[in-house]
Amino acid sequence: MRTLLIGTGGREHALALALAADPSVTELICAPGNPGMAEVARCVPVDITDNDAIAALAVESGADLVVIGPEAPLVAGAADAVRAKGIAVFGPSRAAAALEGSKEFAKRVMSDAGVPTARAHACSTPEEAAAALDEFGPPYVVKDDGLAAGKGVVVTSSREEALAHAAACERVVIEEFLDGPEVSLFVVTDGTTAVPLLPAQDFKRVGDDDEGPNTGGMGAYTPLPWAGDDLVGTIMRTVAEPTLAEMAARGNPFVGVLYCGLALTADGPRVIEFNCRFGDPEIQAVLSLLETPLGSLLWAAARGELAAVPALKWREGNAVTVVIASENYPGTPVTGRVITGADGVPGVLHAGTARDESGALVSAGGRVLCCTAAGADLAAARSAAYGLVGGVGLEGSRYRTDIALKASLG
Repeated sequence: MRTLLIGTGGREHALALALAADPSVTELICAPGNPGMAEVARCVPVDITDNDAIAALAVESGADLVVIGPEAPLVAGAADAVRAKGIAVFGPSRAAAALEGSKEFAKRVMSDAGVPTARAHACSTPEEAAAALDEFGPPYVVKDDGLAAGKGVVVTSSREEALAHAAACERVVIEEFLDGPEVSLFVVTDGTTAVPLLPAQDFKRVGDDDEGPNTGGMGAYTPLPWAGDDLVGTIMRTVAEPTLAEMAARGNPFVGVLYCGLALTADGPRVIEFNCRFGDPEIQAVLSLLETPLGSLLWAAARGELAAVPALKWREGNAVTVVIASENYPGTPVTGRVITGADGVPGVLHAGTARDESGALVSAGGRVLCCTAAGADLAAARSAAYGLVGGVGLEGSRYRTDIALKASLG
């Protein structure tokens, strides 16, 4: 099975490693890829904002399966363009990807499906925003209605900061704050059958003890030792399955991975957000424990044959991912700095890297590397992951020191 993977970040590097390890994947092509992905696949250029270019590459490369990693091309309709060429695609249509592309649309779907989530108002004017903030009170939750690379959400006790974020966005969704630990669950689906992966928890704030602004994610771990055995089943029954049924009833079945971001409140799981792709950095940790061949799983989902796939198999133990970010992230990152200790190191996944003219590995984004390791328990996985972090050199870089710390202490 010749597989074409679209994307260039840490999520795609994790996917590339898992796909390359699947015996059914005879050739792996990554577009545009990154230096880490080039170690396991043939990388070719493509403009991921150009649907026609992605579809043309799928045809030219003779791909049997196309896996689209990032949210932007999915929301723009890249999967539709490839499907129009008669090629199997793992990734939702433009209409289905609106679950991530518009927070307001996702709220409407959840309302119609009876899915538990926060009360919310969509706002386009300062007056509407002010009224919504007053209704819900602090902490204020203000979300850019569209895509914002994981940084479009402000959670603050400052009404001024909340109003400023609303003013900076064309349209926002303001909602009540959901109190409780957060959980990420990835659900692979062919539009009818749905298969959950391991639940994970990520760390959005840039600093230790959840201080500082939101980021795209500074680390993650899986599984969750504090979560009940019935957690995944509850999320599937109350969130994933009703949402997928609602999308199918609307004539837009969701094929790909539905990311369910939830808060475990006193009243049970409540949806914070949906994404239309694998979450980063949670998927790095989750895939490091997946024993079932990934290519075969995604192929079955893309072809509507997920019901025939045997139960997923997982390795024993735990996994932890720690993100190394550039100086000044999540603001404008300092890039172009030389990275040492990352080339060819198992577990060091490339997220924002490039080669300079001399061939040296350099930083090329906000989140640069994702150091991922497994262990017999969380403490061992943390130790191994931070051991990888310690082997990397990048001037001015930053990372959190408390990823999975509380969970590892019981």
